Amino acid sequence: MKILLQNKKINLKYEILETYTAGVSLLGHEVKSLKTQSASMDGSYVFIDEKDGKFSVILRGLNIPPYQSQNVTADGVNSRPRSLLLQKKEILNIQREMHIKGVTIVPKAIGLENGKVKVQIAVVRGKKKYDKRQDIKKRDQMRDVQRETKTRFS
Repeated sequence: MKILLQNKKINLKYEILETYTAGVSLLGHEVKSLKTQSASMDGSYVFIDEKDGKFSVILRGLNIPPYQSQNVTADGVNSRPRSLLLQKKEILNIQREMHIKGVTIVPKAIGLENGKVKVQIAVVRGKKKYDKRQDIKKRDQMRDVQRETKTRFS
């Protein structure tokens, strides 16, 4: 999958439990705008809606500005709810995991796969402050080790 847009803060804020790849229903100008990588995933989230015993997965908060072209007329709705396309078994697995306390679903990345726009969603649990500090500490230690090995062999 060729990544068009990525949620860069997901690894710092959340512990990823499981990931899924879903199709997303978009309009033509939204796909063109995504290909120019001008969208924003800040504050976007996924939720499961139930109507008459049927479940639908909806992505909210994804801001896709209108494509800058003279031929395209957008309706001005940049962050409308977009439905995600998943298999029934996957939706039921996600819903089962949602009943665990502190678990949520966030979009991880948006990309192209065989010419179709796909969204990677992740079932995540929020990290505590001390977990974030430990991750930063590990990252700094790895960076120091890489510097040491680089200077030693140069």
